[in-house]
Amino acid sequence: MSRATAVSVRIRVDPVACDAYGYCAELLPERVTLDEWGYPVVDGRPVDRHLLELATRAAAECPRRAFHLERAAATT
Repeated sequence: MSRATAVSVRIRVDPVACDAYGYCAELLPERVTLDEWGYPVVDGRPVDRHLLELATRAAAECPRRAFHLERAAATT
């Protein structure tokens, strides 16, 4: 049985660094919602391929650098 290795990208938010600017939710509303205080909520699912460019932009434009993309190998 052969196994293929794919790269999975997940969103992580550093709650200590985040100041609730909300740029991530504006850029990536498909994957980021805001709680009642304006802090981002993500569910930990891998980012869909068609959303990777927006997720990368959200990470790059986070003023506090609290929005991160983590790559992990996933075997299927």
